[in-house]
Amino acid sequence: MPTQVADRPADRTGAGLGEGKAKSNREHAAGAVLGYVTGLGVGCVYGVWRRLGGSPSPWTAGPLLGAAAMAGSDLPAFAVEVTDPASWDLTSWASDVVPHLVHGFTTASVYEALR
Repeated sequence: MPTQVADRPADRTGAGLGEGKAKSNREHAAGAVLGYVTGLGVGCVYGVWRRLGGSPSPWTAGPLLGAAAMAGSDLPAFAVEVTDPASWDLTSWASDVVPHLVHGFTTASVYEALR
């Protein structure tokens, strides 16, 4: 799905990502970068919030961060009509929720460990 999210705006704007294997490689790279930006963005916002006085436990912050990361990846995919979460089955939801929760708990735990 990240490759489609990267490809859709490029096609709509006429920017194009090339042809053949080069296009596929660029789509995969752009999709990965979008994931990194989302994860790092959520972590940075959390770090700033903590520095400004927010103090949730990792058990509270983990699901919140996971939900923020999930929204950061799923809302753009929905906006460019790559997916519709309303049509997902339980397996699809689980395959999206679990890694985002892991990201959330990891982010909160690493922040605590580095304080």
